[in-house]
Amino acid sequence: MESGYGDMVPGCPCCPVSGRRCSDAWTGGLRRPGRRIRGIFLDRDGVINVNRPDHVKNWEEFEFLPGAIDAIVRLSLVGLSPFVITNQAVVNQGVVPRDLVEWINLRMQRVIEERGGYIRAVAYCPHRQDEGCGCRKPRPGLLLDLARSYDVDLGASVVVGDAMSDIEAGQAAGCSTILVMTGRGRDQYALAHATGRNGFVVAADLTAATEMVFRSMAVTA
Repeated sequence: MESGYGDMVPGCPCCPVSGRRCSDAWTGGLRRPGRRIRGIFLDRDGVINVNRPDHVKNWEEFEFLPGAIDAIVRLSLVGLSPFVITNQAVVNQGVVPRDLVEWINLRMQRVIEERGGYIRAVAYCPHRQDEGCGCRKPRPGLLLDLARSYDVDLGASVVVGDAMSDIEAGQAAGCSTILVMTGRGRDQYALAHATGRNGFVVAADLTAATEMVFRSMAVTA
């Protein structure tokens, strides 16, 4: 669905259970992708907005995290392409209708656009874990779909998330990965440390992750 606030990608071509499309470790430096897009793939809940234990069920429950909007604006201004990739099993769990999830995402994009930034596209997975789709993170389906649709150089791109499922999806797609300590980040970092998982770097929040990306690119904004 096209909009003046970036694209909404409501669905995953790799998903056999849905009739609709669902929507490397950190290297210390991102190579120039030529004409291809360098993407910054952001998880939504816990990275951009407050992660609620009872889920975001309407726009009134959507609360931007401090500094998140400004960070996305800064990413936009240096020619990067911010995308949002988010698991929204609440759709197929019957908690939140699909149209409402898409409306919340659109409102999020609108607020960011009004502040001078943009989200290139939002892709979400509506499936429950037991449905075995290819788009639910930690599987990389959302990333691969967006890369095909927008000619994204995944090897020059970064995934920022607050959960190991975000990190694992990014690693599977060949992206650099940053785990933020907002949302579920601290608990997820402890889990990763206890189980010996690595291949990612840690940032306090999206603002700090943005600074990390800028340093790797040797740019300021």
